[in-house]
Amino acid sequence: MTASKIFFYLCLSCIAGIACQSLIDFPQVSIWGFLLLAVAGVSVSFFIPSTFKIPVLLIGLCLLCSAVGISRYRVVQSAVDNDSVRHLNDRPEKITLAGYVADEPDIRESFQKLKVKIDGTESIVLVSTSRHPDYHYLDEVRLIGKLKTPAVSDDFNYQEYLLKDRIYSVMDFPNIEINSKHPYTIFSWSYEKILWVKERLELSIHENFSKNDESILEGILLGENKTMDQDIKLRLNAAGLTHLTAISGGNIIIASDIIFMLLLMLGLWRGQAFYGALVGIWLYIIITGMPASGVRAAIMGSLFLLAQKVGRQYTGVRAITFAAMGMLFINPFVLRYDIGFQLSFLASLGILYAKPLCDTFFHPMVNILGKEPQTKIRVFLKNSLKIGCDILSVTLAAQLFTLPIIVYNFGMVSLTAPLSNILVLPMIPWLMGFGFLCAVLGIISKFLAWVLFIPTKILLWYFFTIVSSFSKPWMTLVFTDISWLWLVIYYAFLWIFMFFWHRKKKAEIFEY
Repeated sequence: MTASKIFFYLCLSCIAGIACQSLIDFPQVSIWGFLLLAVAGVSVSFFIPSTFKIPVLLIGLCLLCSAVGISRYRVVQSAVDNDSVRHLNDRPEKITLAGYVADEPDIRESFQKLKVKIDGTESIVLVSTSRHPDYHYLDEVRLIGKLKTPAVSDDFNYQEYLLKDRIYSVMDFPNIEINSKHPYTIFSWSYEKILWVKERLELSIHENFSKNDESILEGILLGENKTMDQDIKLRLNAAGLTHLTAISGGNIIIASDIIFMLLLMLGLWRGQAFYGALVGIWLYIIITGMPASGVRAAIMGSLFLLAQKVGRQYTGVRAITFAAMGMLFINPFVLRYDIGFQLSFLASLGILYAKPLCDTFFHPMVNILGKEPQTKIRVFLKNSLKIGCDILSVTLAAQLFTLPIIVYNFGMVSLTAPLSNILVLPMIPWLMGFGFLCAVLGIISKFLAWVLFIPTKILLWYFFTIVSSFSKPWMTLVFTDISWLWLVIYYAFLWIFMFFWHRKKKAEIFEY
């Protein structure tokens, strides 16, 4: 057994420990039980025949890593329980807090939300306030208001939603005084400049496009969909295209694979295409302001590209598992409460495991035009058809693994999502390219922006046409009161099916 495989099992054990503790509150004595079993397994391995030495030693180490995962979750949970600001929640009197704006303000149509880092603590308070005046990153503020615990209702658990961002307290419309600017560090200075660029791009888009067009462009280019019209959101959801207007893990994974394939089709070597797609992903995340969800998605996308470059499926699975373990060790709450993390991880596994299966159905379509096309038109058509089949395979593979999570959390699934995605995804790089250049030129001059306005407008018209055509009520299935047991059953059957399919595929290759 190789060292990387052993490390892979240890990472899985640590993830399992975090997962179990997030679902079941194990008592402290259980950790000692795991540790005793781990020590016993490691000790016994030194006195048994060599045939059983490595398996027994591995079991002991896996139990040890599970105990580490449980302990890590408990440590972070203890920090939440003992948070000094959280203990001030729900008091009848107003309190005064001082801190600074720790991130870009979340601006909506009639109000805005500020993440305020409280001085002398690690606590972040989410402040809702009026749309004006304007606040900026690193503004030092003084808050006077009532601190509350995030609301929990039958429809939505806001407390758990904020828990993944280490936010345990909210304050609605307090009195706010702006004092000065928080001292700069190299990171905060750089981040402020990134946010300034993002703000200029948003302003350029607002000045050159209509409201509906700007909402789609902001979503695709900058991951901003908070001001998007509710009707457009519903249509995107019904068409299965919501992931295109938010920085989601599944979106980054699919986009990275598409960029990688397009660069290969343009004649680049595999190594060149890898670096080109990698640079594209991280430039995109930097431009969007490097939100936590985007960084996690970019890490997953980068590792997926690494798996593509290496060309070994199981190497890719191990790399993604290592990354997931690292992110969970930093913030164990994202496993249960961050849907974006779940979709990133599952979409990555889906493309690695299920895409080869989907390829067996769609790639034979490429041979319709013959194996040796002689004309440039036939070569172009065959290459275009191959890209379309790859996009369809990637989309279906990702959705096969993420479908239960989407249904469980959102209660809706689009029946036409595979078709709408294959019609839209090939033009997304063009829309992003033209839209981004149009926004950049718009910062310099409105006249220059109009040079690329027409092709951008045509692509937006096509996008809205597909959304309107594939967002009819009968094209969606709505589910209510889905039990988590269905998720367990679905993934159990999926794992069994994929295991035997890949085993059969390996046997066929070996026989050949």
